[in-house]
Amino acid sequence: MVWILPMILIGGLVWPIMGYLVLGMIIFFSILSYFRQRYWCWYLCPRGAFLQIAMPYVSLNKATPKLFLKKWFRWTVFVLLIGYLVSLIIRSGGNIFVIGAAFVSMCILTTTLGVILGITIKPRTWCIICPMGTLQETIGKISRKINK
Repeated sequence: MVWILPMILIGGLVWPIMGYLVLGMIIFFSILSYFRQRYWCWYLCPRGAFLQIAMPYVSLNKATPKLFLKKWFRWTVFVLLIGYLVSLIIRSGGNIFVIGAAFVSMCILTTTLGVILGITIKPRTWCIICPMGTLQETIGKISRKINK
């Protein structure tokens, strides 16, 4: 799945409609998380695969900040990034290409953050605070409570 990341990052700059792949993945894997919690994160995520493959060679391998493990911090990251995405969509004026570009820019932003964290801390540090991971974990916990 690692090949999807450059396809969206590079291809999305040329053809912004590719950003809808990100939206499709958000929807599909949010549904999957009801049944499998963070399965996507650990086994299928293109960004996670990239970070796991590329970052060990350049990572400083420092201890993960305890702050990153705090639920409130993870939800703050979620709200800030989703708020940013929503603001881009609202400012798009309904233009489907601009909306696609919003998803591409979000993918570029989060990948950049992932690389910075991967270099300065540990390869998959981003995965700890990833908004999709936070959402999937929450949906998975809710499904376990419902299905008890």
